[in-house]
Amino acid sequence: MKSKHRPKPAATPDSHSKIGKEARQEHEMELLVGYLLLSGVVLSIILVLTGMIWEYVKTGSLHLNYLIAGMNFFQFLVGDVRAILTPALIGPRAFVNLGIAVLIFTPYIRVVSSMVFFAAAEKNWKYTAFTAFVGVVLTYSLFLR
Repeated sequence: MKSKHRPKPAATPDSHSKIGKEARQEHEMELLVGYLLLSGVVLSIILVLTGMIWEYVKTGSLHLNYLIAGMNFFQFLVGDVRAILTPALIGPRAFVNLGIAVLIFTPYIRVVSSMVFFAAAEKNWKYTAFTAFVGVVLTYSLFLR
């Protein structure tokens, strides 16, 4: 009597190496994303703490006056970079603002890196398109006031 169950075909060395390569690439991408997010948050904390400590040493208070209504992210960022690059304008507020900008920009960098990974490493055009759409929405939102 013949068995109705067919034996599974043996895996070829090529199929194992392909699966292993894909798993390794996914793991490397997960590590990259994790390090990007961690680095962004840690850098942001360092910048904000530096600015706050400097403000406390300078004035004895942790109060910073802010008026950011009516600015989009890029106007905010250009003002921060200008303040950091101009010795007369550099101060605690510039560091706090730069820390805030880094924190806002961190998810954007994550989306861009994912889009590049899906396009270049995996050649997965569907995920590349979805991630590009998220990137466009994020970019648009950074220009909103």
